[in-house]
Amino acid sequence: MPPARRAPLSRDRILHAAIKLADRHGLEALSMRKLATTLKVEAMSLYNHVANKDELLDGMVDVVIGEITRPTRGGDWKAAMRARATSALAVMTAHPWAPMLVVSRISVGPNMLGYIDATLATLREAGLPWFETDRAWNAIDNYIYGFALQQQNFPVNPDEYASAAAAYLPMLPADVYPYMHELSARVADGSHDGTLDFGFGLELILDGLERLRNTRE
Repeated sequence: MPPARRAPLSRDRILHAAIKLADRHGLEALSMRKLATTLKVEAMSLYNHVANKDELLDGMVDVVIGEITRPTRGGDWKAAMRARATSALAVMTAHPWAPMLVVSRISVGPNMLGYIDATLATLREAGLPWFETDRAWNAIDNYIYGFALQQQNFPVNPDEYASAAAAYLPMLPADVYPYMHELSARVADGSHDGTLDFGFGLELILDGLERLRNTRE
């Protein structure tokens, strides 16, 4: 039986292989040589499809952004932006290398441009003027990417919060740090789980935009 033919090398195949490599081993492990080895091709053949590593990274960002649910127009703008934010966090969590790459590069790929345009359309059609639309979009995205980075880099796992809080209590005498002591005690005894809550902060932002929007009507 003849061996199965490999799919021909293409930009799309290269980008998806690079994303899988970064997902498994981190962005620092990604190189053109390692990517070529993964694809079982010569490294020079990659340059027929991506000019250099910067173009590879830009392409990876655009593919990942394409996984995010774009806000739908013509309905409940808050529900649309909530779905967008929840989807974006899920995608950033699935690709832990992506948040820092997204915020540190200027991406003009078709997925990114479509994603931004749909976001601007939703906010503008909700009644916000241009300058507030721009600030609102950035405030939401700053929250999403910041939350993703904190979630990925927090030094304690959620199932260790109670024991960590108990260990820190002796360093937080109640007469010196009364509020930190009380919060840590609540986490330690389980009356508060202390976990990060993405929805809490997101609703604060959306509710604030709703109040701002109402003043424009």
